Amino acid sequence: MKHLYLTRVLAFALALVLLLGCTACGKKTADDTGDTVGQKDTQTTVELDGKFTLNYSASAGMNPYKTQNSDNLAVCGLVYETLTELTDAFEAEPGLFTAWSSDDGETWTFTVNTDRTFHDGHQLNAQDAAYTIQTAAASALYAGRLSAVKDVTDNDDGTVRSITPKEGAPKVVLKRVVQNMDEAYYPTKTIVPSTEIVQDRVSLELFRGCIRGCRFCQAGYVYRPVRNRSEKLLRDYAIEAVEDSGYQDMTLSSLSTSDYPQLVELCDDLEDFCAERHLTLALPSLRADNFSMALMERLQKGRKTGLTFAPEAGTQRLRDAINKNLTEEDLLASCRRAFAGGYSAVKLYFMLGLPTETDEDVLGIADIAANVMHAWRESALNKSRGVRITVSTSWFVPKPHTAFQWEPQISIEEYERRVKLLRGAINTKSVTYNWHPSPTSFMEAVISCGDRRLGKVIETAWRKGETLSAWEDYFRLERWMEAFEECGLDPHFYANRRRSEDEILPWSMISTGVSPAYFKREHALAYQGVTTPDCRTHCNACGANCLVGGKCDV
Repeated sequence: MKHLYLTRVLAFALALVLLLGCTACGKKTADDTGDTVGQKDTQTTVELDGKFTLNYSASAGMNPYKTQNSDNLAVCGLVYETLTELTDAFEAEPGLFTAWSSDDGETWTFTVNTDRTFHDGHQLNAQDAAYTIQTAAASALYAGRLSAVKDVTDNDDGTVRSITPKEGAPKVVLKRVVQNMDEAYYPTKTIVPSTEIVQDRVSLELFRGCIRGCRFCQAGYVYRPVRNRSEKLLRDYAIEAVEDSGYQDMTLSSLSTSDYPQLVELCDDLEDFCAERHLTLALPSLRADNFSMALMERLQKGRKTGLTFAPEAGTQRLRDAINKNLTEEDLLASCRRAFAGGYSAVKLYFMLGLPTETDEDVLGIADIAANVMHAWRESALNKSRGVRITVSTSWFVPKPHTAFQWEPQISIEEYERRVKLLRGAINTKSVTYNWHPSPTSFMEAVISCGDRRLGKVIETAWRKGETLSAWEDYFRLERWMEAFEECGLDPHFYANRRRSEDEILPWSMISTGVSPAYFKREHALAYQGVTTPDCRTHCNACGANCLVGGKCDV
């Protein structure tokens, strides 16, 4: 039960960190320093952001925590509030974390009672307290940071007129990145659930970022610049994670896994280990233009699980507009290669509602599925097994910090019309068509492009019973619409409105490292149908390279 409660506390605290926007928080734990938390007279220092230092001194009964060199007294108050919320959430007895105080205004002491217990009798030990206060301190630190906005004013039409920072706060907050992925912590010892889950496997992140520059993809922009992990280190991580968890499947994951420079070498290095453990290597969505015979041969040595490609659009014109840099012949060549190698299942991902999309682009999706079917008939060596081709479409959602952040989402009625159009055009028995439900995608667009006023809407919807909204069984669009009406806001203002490039966007005070001028340039090129080469072919001066000293690891 002790570990269960520690896990719950950490999970709750981590959720707070994510909600507060903590995307990069450097911290040093007791394990990093070699200290043993919980023994008498043990000293542990935790550094947060280079400014907020927490000194932990363990002793019997009472454990003082001190913070030094903080330039914001309010942060310490937030730490205490966060700790109180954590203990209240899990029905702990009052007094687990008692008052904080300061004698000189520079050093603050938090007192933790380790003789207090949870409602089931579980006693809080020093290690529980250390982990909890570290996470709470990180949450409070970034809560203090986000309060740097002094005021936001709106125009009469609901758009943002100005965002005013507090005195001494930056006008634009630049994201932080881990510059060297080999020096970053990697979790090889993970919690293994006692029940079957969706991602029931080891997930090995090969690199951070993406070289491609698809204009709709928020992750591709936000996680720039590209930073690779070394092949040798990845091999060690893979072996350690499998031996610790006992999983029999491993996914080599990244935004574009087949772009990892040493992918074939990594598969070769893991070959003997995978054979001994009967371990299956799997890759997520692949680039159809670089799925090589060498890579397929490595993947064939395990259980064939099917291949996934994401053409995203049904015609070359639209693929150029979104900067997919992929031709239909690239896709068909990869499918032929896979079918000739014994694969009999292919998944194809597309989007409906992309900017400039027409009915011809929608019908082009059905044409691609039919052409993949013909490729199987031409290339498959064993046709007795048949073929499974799955076409899946999602609804385009405009995202902040992308070249399409000014674009509207098409209406629900228009989206459903395009789904119906595509369903009628797919008439091959071996092709299965799946599409994303429209209400949840609509709300995703609303929240994605929302501003500070949506906080009240989300709370109101929750009070009406809206929980676990990502699950269709629990999602009710009616509750959300009622919440918007009660708060006096129109969801279509956020989801279905075309924005001017001169408009101050609610997220304008945050920078991912990619310059606003670059987004505007890419937005214009989309309507011209002009592609931008990938970062490995040519540096396109997006600005993200400045986050790692001027050169990306492409």
